Amino acid sequence: MSNTESFEPKSILITGGSGFIGSNFIRFLLEKTGYDGIIVNYDLLTYAGNPENLKDIDSKYGNEQYFFIKGDICDREKLDEIFGKYNIDTVIHFAAESHVDRSILGPEEFIRTNITGTFTLLNTAKKHWLDNPQSPITHNPKPKTQNPKPVHRFHHISTDEVYGTLGDTGYFYETTPYDPRSPYSASKASSDHLARAYYHTYGFSV
Repeated sequence: MSNTESFEPKSILITGGSGFIGSNFIRFLLEKTGYDGIIVNYDLLTYAGNPENLKDIDSKYGNEQYFFIKGDICDREKLDEIFGKYNIDTVIHFAAESHVDRSILGPEEFIRTNITGTFTLLNTAKKHWLDNPQSPITHNPKPKTQNPKPVHRFHHISTDEVYGTLGDTGYFYETTPYDPRSPYSASKASSDHLARAYYHTYGFSV
């Protein structure tokens, strides 16, 4: 959905960066790509997050390129502080409650984290990127026709679970209709729709 023109991030907020996928992404970004900007890893360190995953990265890049902050993506004030302090221009949103069986036993935390947390993150980014009078991007209700060069970017990480059950054969495509079958997949589908809505409504670079 985002503008495909070249974009070079300088300060990246990565949510859920201490989990398996997030930590490997941070390691790849710092050690394999030549990225020389800032990474802020924002993670609540619940059952899926482990600070040991990036202990060596912290020793090598800590307080220069890499910063770890423990926190909740539903914490609006803390996110607001991070965006301002580190001048965040890119969000890569891995953070999520992501266990199907746990979502069946206790769906409340999945609704809170995956839906409310994503909304809080999107709205904080909007505040700093679109509502800020000093921002080079302003409200753009027709992103497909105006399509300005992006200076910010929001990457929302989804899951194949939003498409339901595949069966023994076949494939999922981006055009496959959503068919969530658990509180987890329903919460992730909801967050996908929120991200898409911010693109269509505000011209958000998602």
